[in-house]
Formats: sequence, C-alpha cells, structure tokens
Amino acid sequence: MTTVRTLLEIPELRLRLRTGAGRLGCAVSRIYVTELPDPSRYVSAGEVVLTGLLWWREPGDAEPFVAALARAGVAALAASGADTGGIPPDVVQACTRHRIPLLEVPADLSFAVITERVVLELAAARGGEPSAARKRLLAAATEDISLPALVRQGAVELGAPCWVLSATGRVVAGPADPPDDLAGLPDLAEHVVPGRDLTVHDGYSLIPIGGSFAVPWLLVVGHPEPGELAGELADLVRLARARTDQVRRTAARPAEPLLHALAGGGPVADAVAAAGLPEDSEIRVLIARAPDDGPDLAAEVLAELLAEARPVVGVLGGDACALVAGQGNWMRVAAEGLARADRLMSWSRFRLGSGGPAGVDGLHGATQEARHAVELAARRGGRIELVAGEDLAVHQLLAAGAPDELRRSVRERVLGPLLAYDAAQGTDLVHTVRVYLECSSSPTAAARALHVHVNTLRYRITRASELLGVDLNDFVTQVDVYLALQVTV
Repeated sequence: MTTVRTLLEIPELRLRLRTGAGRLGCAVSRIYVTELPDPSRYVSAGEVVLTGLLWWREPGDAEPFVAALARAGVAALAASGADTGGIPPDVVQACTRHRIPLLEVPADLSFAVITERVVLELAAARGGEPSAARKRLLAAATEDISLPALVRQGAVELGAPCWVLSATGRVVAGPADPPDDLAGLPDLAEHVVPGRDLTVHDGYSLIPIGGSFAVPWLLVVGHPEPGELAGELADLVRLARARTDQVRRTAARPAEPLLHALAGGGPVADAVAAAGLPEDSEIRVLIARAPDDGPDLAAEVLAELLAEARPVVGVLGGDACALVAGQGNWMRVAAEGLARADRLMSWSRFRLGSGGPAGVDGLHGATQEARHAVELAARRGGRIELVAGEDLAVHQLLAAGAPDELRRSVRERVLGPLLAYDAAQGTDLVHTVRVYLECSSSPTAAARALHVHVNTLRYRITRASELLGVDLNDFVTQVDVYLALQVTV
C-alpha cells in the first residue's frame, strides 16, 4: 500500500513535511493536479492534490481551498511555492486546522516528474515491478504530449485500437473513423457509472474515465480482455484531461480583458487580438448558465461542447461565455451534444443563449443578444433550455432585457384589469386577446383559431377593450398590449 509516508521517503522527490505528521499513514489512491480556487467537484478520497498555488492571491484564500480537500477526504496536499515566494502561512495554518498533511515541493522540481514517480509507485504497489510497457506508457504521459498522442501510445502498448469518447458523442482521441458499431454504442450511460471498472460490449472493453467532470468520458479498447494496463491508461487519460483543463483555464487569461470590456461596454478592438481571435472574422457569442452550480461548471460544459471550434471560454458577468470565430452552427452542435448526454449531466439545470455572428464592431450587440437569449431560456421551465438570438423576434429580445421589476410593472399597468377580471370570473379573455392580435386583428381568423362564432369573438374583444379602457383596434395600443402579453417574470 502506498501512503503519504511512502512519498516522503522517495529521495528524488525531496518533499518536505510542513504539517500533518499524525496522518502520514493515510493511503494514497491517485495524484491530481489543480489550480482551481474551489476544487471540490474534482477531488476524491485518498488523492494527493498537487498545486502550484496559482489560485492563492491573498490571505484568506487558503481556507475554502483546504476545506474542500478535507470534505473530500484527500490524503495530502503537495504544494510548490515557486510562484508565491514560498508556501503562504495561511496555507500551512489551514492544513493544520483541517488535519491534512502538507508536503512542500522543491521549487526546481517539475510536476511531470512528481506525477510520473507517484504513478510508478502506485503501479508497483498494485502489481509488483512495473513492466516495460507500463514504464513506456507512464513516460509518454509525463512528457506533456497531447491526449491523442497518449491514446496512440496506449494502443501500441495494448496491441489494440483505442478511443476516448465523450458523453456528447464526440471522439476526443483515437482513429478518426471509428467503426459503425462503436459510434452506435447503446446506452452510454450504463458504461460511465462511477465505480464500474470495465464493461465488454461486442468485443470492445469500455472503461469509464474517473474524475468529477461535468461531461463524462469513456475509454474504449478494441479487445475484450485488455489487461490491467488498460485501467492504468484510463487513469492517465484522467490526469491528461485534468491537465488539459488547467491549460484551457490558463490560456483563457489573455481573454479576460475582452470579457471585461464586453461586460462593461468598453472598447474591444485591441482585446480581440490579444484573446487570440482573428480580427477579420465573424464571431458568435454563446452564454451559458447553470443556476444551481455556477459559472465554472457552465464554462467546462461549453468548452466540451464546442471543443472542435477551439473557443475562447471565460466568465462574463457571472455567466460562462464562449467566443467562437468562423463559420459553423455551434448552437446546433451544442444542442445535439446536450441531447446525447442529457442523462449523464452532473448539473440540475442548464441554459444556453447565443448572439451573432458579428464582426468586431458588432461584438457588443452580439453579446447583448446572447444575454437576452439566455434570459429567455432562464424563464422557461425545462431542465435544459437553449435559445438562439437569431431565431427570436425583435420584441422578444427587447422584452428579455427588461428588469423583472419593470416587467411586472408593465404587465400590471397594461393588463391589470383584464387579469383581475379573468381571475374573478373564471374566464380567459387574456388568451382571446392574444390570439386576436396574433391573427393580425382578424375577427374571422381569430374566431376560427378559438373555435367560436365570429360574433362571440367580437363581443369578447369589445369587453376586453372596456375593461382595459383602450381601443384594441388601434395599432399603437395593439403593440403595447401585445408586448405586455409577452412579458413573463
């Protein structure tokens, strides 16, 4: 069994214990690298969490981070103070308070070296001296090669084709054209259940990729008995995914000025190029909201759904935002991915709105359009709601941008007497007026739609006009009333 004490005794790691001497016997299951201020969704019991403390900005930041590790039951925290002038005192204090061993990593030691050495130690503890194939695979995983390259190396060592599939249906890595029967795997959901190690389907071994990611992944090996090395490949894919996610977050930092400008209405021309977006391209804005989970989860989902577009992903005014350059119906791509993975998603509700496409000069307008679209999606009751701004009528976009207090006030001022009458009499004159206006004020067409006599329709409209104190045959009045009918709070 590998313990925290085992890691301290590996001479080439030169780890130094800062606190937590009483818990050195804790068993280590995995190593996980993170720079998230709140890693609670991604850490698991028994893990050694490795961090460069990039999440630490000021005293007080350590408490929520370490508390999340304690709740998850991690084995230890290994931290490098290379970028913070040493390990901050409040990190040491928080680890002491939560009884988590804190291991100080030498500033000159690469995280790749630590990861490789720990994974080798864990592999040796599980199955004796690592084989040559296992060593080659581990070496490939720690050379910062791409995930597709790691999967190709895994296929060589296993002697069988390998794929990594996303629950959205995307082939993350592996041969570009998977067999038809692989693309049509039935019930992907039953193969990504946490804790299930391996399932065999039509000669393919299906191994869930661990980790608390919002969108699950699956390792598929073209052999019914791939051996223990396949499970270790799945662990390395998990580490590679975590590393890729960290790289994405780091790469998104140059986009922060652009997102800040879009949020505050500032100039965007210079910030577009700095964010890595082509200045002469049309840009689509997608805004996502996971009301019960926060913008970090929504950003992760956007990055997964739009991976083929290489989006710029960040946080805009409390929501996740993706900027995508070039052609492509990315709302359709997102809708298809969400539909495939619906049963597997780790959130309660998800809303997505889009704006554009637009050039640099129109980017503010596209952002506002996406904001209004996601507001309309938020007012709907489904678990997953998507609204494309380009599919909305102008009055819907304008109504979506109004504050709730104003919406309630307008609805009550314009429709109050009619709403009160319907409530008291058990009638539905509001619906009659809506249908009448949507039928271009044609009594004949409205009567046909409502399955009533045209004289009954005329009587109802006259009664509604009396209650509202307006002429429902007047065009300006019709516009006001129809907009009020569109308002929902």
